[in-house]
Amino acid sequence: MRIDKYLWCVRLFKTRSLASTACSKGRVKLNGEEIKPSKEVKVGDKIELRITPIWKSFDVLGFPKSRVGAKLVPELILETTSAEDLEELAMVNKMNASSREIGIYGRPTKKNRRNLDRFRGD
Repeated sequence: MRIDKYLWCVRLFKTRSLASTACSKGRVKLNGEEIKPSKEVKVGDKIELRITPIWKSFDVLGFPKSRVGAKLVPELILETTSAEDLEELAMVNKMNASSREIGIYGRPTKKNRRNLDRFRGD
């Protein structure tokens, strides 16, 4: 089964095109190597997904005929990401959520930057 189709079938991506794009951009590794979306997956392979700031890792246990329900996913794929990495991801998500609560959404706009410069006296 193709890697992009597999990632979509086991619900790691919402659409197959998102899975294909992630593969093309180097955010998916199969057995430690960056791959194209058409790469074939076998039972026992190790898949790694880049979810900033960590790489989540999974082991392939089986193949579905088509996209499966969430309850059936554990029969097909096993997450092997370390606990430290998952804690780091949770910490980053918590920091981003707290920033959003106070009104910070990523990079400041030009207007916000000018206001910050004026406030600092630059």
